[in-house]
Amino acid sequence: QVQLVESGGGLVQAGGSLRLSCAASGRNFSTNSMGWFRQSPGKERAFVASITWSGDSTYYADSVKGRFTISRDNTKNTVYLQMNSLKPEDTAVYYCAAGRTYYSGSNPYNYDYWGQGTQVTVSS
Repeated sequence: QVQLVESGGGLVQAGGSLRLSCAASGRNFSTNSMGWFRQSPGKERAFVASITWSGDSTYYADSVKGRFTISRDNTKNTVYLQMNSLKPEDTAVYYCAAGRTYYSGSNPYNYDYWGQGTQVTVSS
């Protein structure tokens, strides 16, 4: 089992930045691929970014490419999402997820464990 706890959400003006963190506990974090997803009211959960368990490869949704950066620190059992140049359409609850394979990609069904989410609100 893996437990995930997100933090770092909040209210920010358009153009601002936030860094989300996801702390993992339980089985070996370094063998989990990790991902970030988001969900707005009335919408399905959408892929944001993912990273392999070694951290050597990352993948982003087109809507965040060039603005968001996913990274991980396996010594701290933590994955991060640096969000820059935020837009009102980035407003959502952000979830981190862990998969039991080297790379889980953009499909939420590939992930086995989920956090409770953290709210990000971007004002215009």
